[in-house]
Amino acid sequence: MDRTILHCDLNGFYASVACIGHPELKRVPMAVCGNPENRHGIILAKNELAKRAGVQTAETVWQAKRKCPELVLTPPHRELYLKYSQMVNEVYLHFTDMVEPFGIDESWLDVTGSEKLFGSGREIADKLRAIIKEKFDLTISVGVSFNKVFAKLGSDLKKPDATTEINRENFRRIVWPLDVGALLYVGKSAKKALASVGIHTIGELAVADGEMLKKLLGRMGEQIKCYAAGEDMSAVRRYDFPEEIKSVGNGMTFSRNLIGESDVYAGVMVLCDTVAARMRRNAVRCSTIQIQIKDPNFKTISRQKPLKRPTNLAKELCLAAMELIRSSWNLSAPIRLITVTGTGLISEEDSVEQMSLFDGPDDEKREKNEKLERAMDTIRSKYGSGSIVYGAIIGKDIFAAHEQEEGN
Repeated sequence: MDRTILHCDLNGFYASVACIGHPELKRVPMAVCGNPENRHGIILAKNELAKRAGVQTAETVWQAKRKCPELVLTPPHRELYLKYSQMVNEVYLHFTDMVEPFGIDESWLDVTGSEKLFGSGREIADKLRAIIKEKFDLTISVGVSFNKVFAKLGSDLKKPDATTEINRENFRRIVWPLDVGALLYVGKSAKKALASVGIHTIGELAVADGEMLKKLLGRMGEQIKCYAAGEDMSAVRRYDFPEEIKSVGNGMTFSRNLIGESDVYAGVMVLCDTVAARMRRNAVRCSTIQIQIKDPNFKTISRQKPLKRPTNLAKELCLAAMELIRSSWNLSAPIRLITVTGTGLISEEDSVEQMSLFDGPDDEKREKNEKLERAMDTIRSKYGSGSIVYGAIIGKDIFAAHEQEEGN
């Protein structure tokens, strides 16, 4: 028997929350943005009027203002977004305990076991839309389908405040003509690779040769072919079930451009320090490190490399990150943003056996570093995150900007 999966997406969430206490903002083009004075002048969300004027999410404030001079800007309020996100999910929980948040403004619901109580998937979707509009003055778009991927696709097809059903009988007609980039997890690079072999629609992907896709995109090629064919079998996670940590990362837009090795090292060190501390807090180590660099013109590069052995130590992460940066970036060129991410996570317990394969002359030094960093964790837990820092960052004027966290 097919499951009944809903994907609920809060429409223009940040902008809609801003309008709750200020209904006058509904009548003007408005957008939520970061603080331009701290170099965070990026559009985070916009309302329908701003959208019609051509304002786009992730563009700079000055670009948006050039398109829409009367644009009203409001600052982000993360605590309010979290509050409303939790309250909306609590509404979903009245219908099923199988609620899996996908970011702050989206959730999957498995309502297969709830249909006898509340009606069909479409009927439940329409009830949720009505309840959330009445209780919070927010709207949601809902996709109803027999798997998570098509439910997500359905919620994207009609916005705002709509229900779209994709079932076994209509998915080829509705889904297959769509651009392949509309499919979950098909990003720009995958779309470009697929285009190079003549695959432009989801339907073309669904019937493509699996071996060719595997050579082109690795295991992801096989996975997205299954998604396109409607064969996604992934389960909706219970709301109270802890999410598996897949990566731990931290990114920062600096208060000024980084120039030269000293600046870059200081920026990377503070990022690696926070990433390593989070990994230790979650009792995991990473086996791969990724870096992302963005320059003042928003040109971005991403690089990654496997580590010699799993680690959750800041100094080892910093060493590996700097090696990546030196090999892929001119250190005299300005840097606006750096992100450091540890992936390929394994538990500390499981990594002990792997690390024993690499025993060598540096183990004593490594043990000392681990004791030092865990001692720093203890001090910070008692006296605050700024109570102890690495010497490389003392006196630097690059850390005034707000951090952007990724992963756990």
